[in-house]
Amino acid sequence: MPQANRAPGAGPTRRGGRWERFRVTHPFSFQDQAALWGSIVGIVAVALLLGWALDMKGGVVIVAATPFVIAWFEKRRTAFQFDAAGARFGTVLLPWNEITQFVVATPSDGPHTLIGARLRSGASLPAGMTVPPQHPAMPASVHVTVPRAKFDLAKMVHKARKYAPSHIRIVVAEATGERIAT
Repeated sequence: MPQANRAPGAGPTRRGGRWERFRVTHPFSFQDQAALWGSIVGIVAVALLLGWALDMKGGVVIVAATPFVIAWFEKRRTAFQFDAAGARFGTVLLPWNEITQFVVATPSDGPHTLIGARLRSGASLPAGMTVPPQHPAMPASVHVTVPRAKFDLAKMVHKARKYAPSHIRIVVAEATGERIAT
């Protein structure tokens, strides 16, 4: 379904049947693998149990539960994401009208990149969001730490220009000061 209004920030855009977004995930850890395989084994067990108890096809349960497991797993691994709804820092969503800038800082002393957001004056943090301890390289109070290898600033800038609201700027914080990302 094509969008009639293609101006940047005019609303969500679709590509190939899915909503456009920029997403950075946490590394695939042992706990993530255990949770995923545990979910798969649980779904198969429920399918077998229902198939035996209700004379139901087990495949129905597996097909019905798969989208929920995938969505849960993606949400669990997402460190930072922005899409049509706003910017997600971990599990907390900040709406676009609360954000004025994204701030990206890459400390030289570590393997991580910091992604933060400056909020408009008078904005309050959503329920359930706590401010992480301030990192000396990050001037924004709301931020997440992501692996440097998983972050691509050029892709973030491209996606933000493509469909984020026009008032959003991406700023790179360096030891010498701040600059607009290009």
